[in-house]
Amino acid sequence: MWNSAHRRTGRIGGVAVTAAALIAVTATGCGTGSGGPAGAGTTPPGVTSAPPASPEASPTLSPTPTPTPTRTYALSRAPATVPAVRAHEAARGPGWKPGPTSSVVVAEGSEALADEGRLLAGELKIDYRGAEPVRAGDVELALAPSGGGPAESYTLTTHDNRVRITGPDEAGVFYGTRTVKQALKSGTTVPEGVVTDRPDRPQRGLNLDIARKHFTADWIEARLREMADLKLNQFGLHFSDDQGFRIASDSHPEVVSAQHLTKAEVRRILTLAQSLHITVVPEIDSPGHLGAVLKAHPQLQLRNVQGTPRQGAIDISKPESARIVDDLLREYAGLFPGGWFHVGADEYQALTVRDPQASYPQLAQAARQKYGAQARVQDLAEGWLNDRAAVVAGAGKKAKAWNDGFFSGGVVTADKGIEVEYWTGKEIGARPPLEYLREGRQVVNLNDEYLYYVLGEPNEFTYPTGRRIYEQWTPLVLRGTTAVPADYSDQILGARLAIWCDLSQAQTQEQVAAGIQKPLAALAQKVWDPRKPALNWAQFKALADRVR
Repeated sequence: MWNSAHRRTGRIGGVAVTAAALIAVTATGCGTGSGGPAGAGTTPPGVTSAPPASPEASPTLSPTPTPTPTRTYALSRAPATVPAVRAHEAARGPGWKPGPTSSVVVAEGSEALADEGRLLAGELKIDYRGAEPVRAGDVELALAPSGGGPAESYTLTTHDNRVRITGPDEAGVFYGTRTVKQALKSGTTVPEGVVTDRPDRPQRGLNLDIARKHFTADWIEARLREMADLKLNQFGLHFSDDQGFRIASDSHPEVVSAQHLTKAEVRRILTLAQSLHITVVPEIDSPGHLGAVLKAHPQLQLRNVQGTPRQGAIDISKPESARIVDDLLREYAGLFPGGWFHVGADEYQALTVRDPQASYPQLAQAARQKYGAQARVQDLAEGWLNDRAAVVAGAGKKAKAWNDGFFSGGVVTADKGIEVEYWTGKEIGARPPLEYLREGRQVVNLNDEYLYYVLGEPNEFTYPTGRRIYEQWTPLVLRGTTAVPADYSDQILGARLAIWCDLSQAQTQEQVAAGIQKPLAALAQKVWDPRKPALNWAQFKALADRVR
């Protein structure tokens, strides 16, 4: 473009016009920097049209054609989402939003994405056309060829009034559709450019205690939808404890509480979860926290040397104890299709006394008989954990167990394949996280300092607001407020926010849903992207409200 130092005179229709004025006439539509189209240009004052020159007039320059005005746009910004996208390549353009002829289509060979396509089309209130050629205004979903990125990743390209989402698996493409949905809520358009995105941790989710408090199937399904929009992928279901056993049973109907989920309701929940790429992890906690089972089988309750029963604890020296628990593990392993089963192992009351061998001689004797003269009660408990892990492994599941069910210094060691769910360092004898990590174990973070939402706030718990999670916590902070060395990061598989219903009547279902909304969003951000968030807490909280 010319500047004021290069003024050249020409003629338009016989009228002398400086180059600067000529530019004012022809260079319409220049971007204003606001991101939207600039207004049309106008003829500068003093420049008018004139009649054609007569043949006798002096020779003139040929008229300069006036270009068609074009819209220009400021460089786009990344879509505003929770969690934030990892990378965005900016571009100039109007972005994309649904129009009257917009549809969702799937690329040829990607028909497996039909469910994701139909869901997005319904949410955006546009048509789903299936495996048809993409047109202007459409969203296209496609599975990338092998090697197209890490699991659950996706690429989202917005250009030429089209959106294309590709990923190496269905989950990744699904997360791209969540970005489209949230971008439209936060900014009315999907910004021009290319998003490349992936999670930092493979396990990201929510844990729910339905044993102490009955939650309806509808409420659980609503939480699954909320989780999916936050790109969370694991839902722990703790359905057996001292206060209740909350799923119908065919093998032992006598243990089931009056208020419970039917198997039909559970299957409905599982179908929804699978469609949202969420794995439901069932939990039957043993050898502690079995009060509901023991209510129907009091002969199996653990008693100390004085004959005093211990709440929730089953006597693991009795063969019948293992038979009943294994019946239940096998039954529910068949009901839940996911790859994990949580077998508990925490807070076994026999190991909370000063001298377990003296207090529970029957356990000490069983330990020696099974594992040798040097074996102690902790070895019997560790063997119980290994045996239950073997039962679920036989059903094709990987076992999870709470960290205080893993002991050191005994003759029996917990199987290395069991995932450690680290929740506390406050229990008697609880080992610090580094001990598990140095043993080469894989760990999931449920740090009770940050990630426990305990109804009624007993034992000095307070309801998390999400702010401390967002500002202070990372997956490396497994116990208290101190992070483990980053060298162990790869062994930390992820994290879940946990709802525990110790005082079950302290909040209604609706209050729980409202209370966990911000903590769950904060967790989602921190397990998706390891970097410090760009938004401050107030900005993040406002965004979380907009994209719900």
